[in-house]
Amino acid sequence: MESGETDSDAVTREVAEETGLSVTVGRLVGSVERPAPNGLYAIHDYECQVTAGVLRAGDDASEVAWADSATLATLPLTDGLLGALSDWNCLPRA
Repeated sequence: MESGETDSDAVTREVAEETGLSVTVGRLVGSVERPAPNGLYAIHDYECQVTAGVLRAGDDASEVAWADSATLATLPLTDGLLGALSDWNCLPRA
């Protein structure tokens, strides 16, 4: 987050920068903490509704795609991500 940003502002900005999509930010679905060089990163995950844009990879990704549950389970994801999404009832429905 940048100084003075709300969570909603940060989510809107990050999604636009990393995916090319505009979103309306919804409810907080879950939070996790991950080790950082000088402490912990607090990561808050929000439900979002796409309102505009064309999906594209941002500057820190080689590719981006929509994925159903079966495909998502085969992708190399951050440790614990799939379990957290499942626990938070956020996986795509089959």
